[in-house]
Order: sequence, then C-alpha cells, then structure tokens
Amino acid sequence: AAACSEPRQVPLRRSERGPAPGGAPAAAAPGRGRRAGNGGSTLHALQCLEEEYGDQWTSFTVLLIHSGGYSQRLPSASALGKIFTALPFGDPVYQMLELKLAMYIDFPRHMKPGVLITCSDDIELYSTGATETITFDRPGFTALAHPSDLAVGTTHGVFVLDPSSFSGKGGVEYGSCYRFLHKPDVETMQQSGAVCVRRDHPQLSSPGSRGDSGTAPECVYTDSVFYMDHSTARQLLLFYKQMGTLCCEIDAYGDFLQALGPGATPDYTKNTSNVSKEDSGLVGVRQQLYSLLRGTSLNVIVLNNSQFYHIGTTQEYLFHFTDESKLRFELDLQPVAFSIFPDTAKTLDQLSIIQSILEPGCVIGPGSVIEYSRIGPEVSVGKGSIVSGSCIHFSVDIPSNCFLSSVSVKVTDRVEYVTMAFGVGDDLKRSVKLLSDIRSLRFFGASFPECLDLWSIEASDQLFSSGDACLGLWTARIFPVCSTLSESVRISLNMLNAVQHKSAFKLSGFQLLSVEEMLTYKDVEDMLKFRKQIYDEIYGCNVCVSSGSLPGKS
Repeated sequence: AAACSEPRQVPLRRSERGPAPGGAPAAAAPGRGRRAGNGGSTLHALQCLEEEYGDQWTSFTVLLIHSGGYSQRLPSASALGKIFTALPFGDPVYQMLELKLAMYIDFPRHMKPGVLITCSDDIELYSTGATETITFDRPGFTALAHPSDLAVGTTHGVFVLDPSSFSGKGGVEYGSCYRFLHKPDVETMQQSGAVCVRRDHPQLSSPGSRGDSGTAPECVYTDSVFYMDHSTARQLLLFYKQMGTLCCEIDAYGDFLQALGPGATPDYTKNTSNVSKEDSGLVGVRQQLYSLLRGTSLNVIVLNNSQFYHIGTTQEYLFHFTDESKLRFELDLQPVAFSIFPDTAKTLDQLSIIQSILEPGCVIGPGSVIEYSRIGPEVSVGKGSIVSGSCIHFSVDIPSNCFLSSVSVKVTDRVEYVTMAFGVGDDLKRSVKLLSDIRSLRFFGASFPECLDLWSIEASDQLFSSGDACLGLWTARIFPVCSTLSESVRISLNMLNAVQHKSAFKLSGFQLLSVEEMLTYKDVEDMLKFRKQIYDEIYGCNVCVSSGSLPGKS
C-alpha cells in the first residue's frame, strides 16, 4: 500500500515492466481531508486495508511506502510523489518504487505477518554474511539501524541501544533499544548514551564507550525502515477509529517510535521544535499515542556493514546523481540514462540526463540534472541546476544553481502550464506569519519584496494562497499560467533573469499561481502524456540505433 499524506487522488499505473513481483496486490491510499502527516496516512492506509480485505489483512505481510507528501525540499517530485522519482540507470529508467522493491525482495521470506514501513526518499544498502539474515518476527516494533556520523543523526532518528544486547560484532546483530531520539542535537545524543566509537575495524564498540577520536571516530545508529507486528498494527488502527478525524499531522517515526523502549518519557510530546506546522491538537494526540504505546518493545536490527542515503532535498539529489558520491558508485548511476544526447557532450561525467531529449548544440553545465525534458539547440544550462518536465526550444542561458520544474494544470476545463523557478538553495518550507516579515524570505539570493517590486506585484495578504496563516515561497502567487509548456518556461526564466540582473519584468495580465495551488490544480494525465511522448521517441531512436541506422544517439 502506498500511503499519501496529501488529500488528493493518486494515480496508480501498471509499470511497463509488469505488475508487482509475484503478482502481489498493490494499492494507493490517498489521504482524506486535511494533511495528516506520514503517521496519519499510515493509520489511514491500515484502515483502507481492513475495509478492502476484512480480517484477512491480518495474515498479510505488507510493505507500506509513503509516497512523499508535498516534497517542499525537492519540489520536482511534488506533483507525482517522491516514490516515482526517476533514477539515472536502466533502459527504460527505473523509479524509486522499483528500487525499493528490489532492496526489500528478501524480507517477506523472513517476516511474520505485519507491516513494514518506509519512506520514498531514502536508500539502504547493506551486506550480510552467508549465514546472516534479516528477520522480522518479534512482537512490537522492529527497526533497522545504520552507523552514521553525528551530523546525520541531527536530521534523523537515533537509537539509544541497550548495551547488554549489543556487542558491535558481526554484520547483523539483534538487540533492543532503550530509547529513541528524533532529530536530536549532538549534546542530547552524547548525554543519552547514543554515541558509539568506531574502532580501526568496521565494527563498532558498545554504546557509551569512549576512545581516541583521532583513531576511532564517533558515530550513532540511525533509523530507516521499521516493522510492526499485526497485534500492534491493530492497536493503532483501533486508536485511529476512536479518534474519528485527526486534527493534526503526526509523524510515524517521531510520534510512534519515541513512545517505545524502557527509557521513553512523555517529554517529547510537548517538544514541537522539529514540527514544520504546529497544530493545536498535536500535543494531546502525542500524549494519547504515548499512553497507548508505552511499554511496547522496540527491537533493533543493527546493520554494521550498511549505508543509509537520503535524496529528499535538492542538494542531496544533485550530489548523489552528479558528484562523486558512494551511492553513485555503488548503484552505477549513469550520466546519461535512456536519453537522446549529442555525442559531443558525452565527455562530461558530472551530470545526470534522465529520459530526456537534448539536441546538438545545447550545453549542460557540470553538476546539473535534466529529467523528462526537451532541450533545444540554443539552450545553455549552468552548473548545479535542475530542469524537470520542461520543454525549452528557444535561445536562453539558464543560470547556475537554478531549479526549474513544469506542471500541467487544469484551473478551468482546459490544460494549461505553469513552471516554478527558484534557486536550488531556496527554502520553500520557510514561512512567516506577518506580511511585514516577508523581507526575511529569499528568492534566488534576493530579498523577496525586492523581487515583487521587479515583477510589479503588490505585497498583500491576497498574494499568498494560504491567507495570513503561512506566508512563504511555497504559497506565494508568483508563477504565470500559460497556454503552452514552452511559453511557461520562457516567462518563468524571464522572472529569474529580472531578479538576477535587477531589471523590471512585469507580470501584470497573467493569472498567477503558488506552488501550493499548482498541486491543487495539477493534471497528472497530461504530465504523464508528455513523459510518454519522450519515452516513445527515445525508444524509437534506440531501436534504430540497435539496427545501425541512426548513429550518434544514446
């Protein structure tokens, strides 16, 4: 079941490669009403399973993947979901969903009926001994744990392992967790006994031990995938039914796992520092979940020879797909994947071209990603940029560190197009409550009010689609609706050019949408149609290449 935290219908299409492995049933569970977070969508997905299969679902082994929410830190995945992110390998290219199925293909054979929960923007690679297996068969919760730098721990979940159940030897080790920390600071990790010391060999010492940091770097064990048995899943489902409608967003990791283990305390229920949007009922729901789950065991499968990769932000996406990252090496990610690409540019290795058509004469700067796009001969893309779902057939120099992503929309009864344009480092999650504070927002390196002046847009409450509750780049109505895909790209690039060169470019006369509204009005069918057109053209060229009749294509 693919769980979606957004209250919008999710398209589910059968892959060209066929159905799920072994003919296993697959389902998409769109959210209901307001956003519920990945915790709320988990509970809703469980309810959907019960409604579809009755008591039979309690005998299933379920893989539940969160499709990605709003994806504000990687908005090229916002319209269709992170789980359908294209990866730069395969012919045709693989998506994150297919990689997830491949990574977990051995798990069902060693899993009792229950639910395995994972996000759609992380990749776990690991090695085990010939006699070692990863088994999910214990009551309560069972989570995978990976050795990570302390800096990684500050943005993920961290396990405080029980020293009596952990030796630090072997590739796979089963133990128990004393306490779970959600995005803790370094001081909290150290004081809680979560920090381990890596010796000269790849195995780790026991929790809380100390050593010379020069020869034994410190690390923590971070989370990724977790499993809950059906007894626990039913318990949570009953809680969801009794709640009726959730009044807030809850987190499957922070709000479920922090209640577990003998060292858990209710203190976290009032800590909202890591919450992007605080709802009035959040603390109360957390306290109820704590009371419900208190005393439930949190088992940990420690994978000492493993690596956890996260590609949920523009910076991580660019690094892993174009730079000399370990992930790129381990998965053999390709600079050009299932694309038509000029031979003259193949010397560039630090780029990523995914299911796109590039004409001779175009220039793509190092460190850039082009996906599902058509790029004309007079187009130059700068360094470290992302271009997604776009058609660019006019002469233009796209600046470095530019983010460009086009979305098909249906505001009325016809298909139109909007292209969002930002700097890759712009913070789309940041928001303020007062109109006077929007000067703290930055757009492509410039003050946001300064940008509005250049575009002849008045700064008012009506500028933002969320009213006065959430004023930020995500909700700002600044992107023009156009009749063609190419025109929408051209106008949005003119906006960027105005900011870059401090020159006026009036947006009066255009209907303007925010990114938030683009997702409300998105036309998924038209977006998939555009991708299919590119696919058909590339496939046709590949057939010609294999027969030797059309050289110079990749």
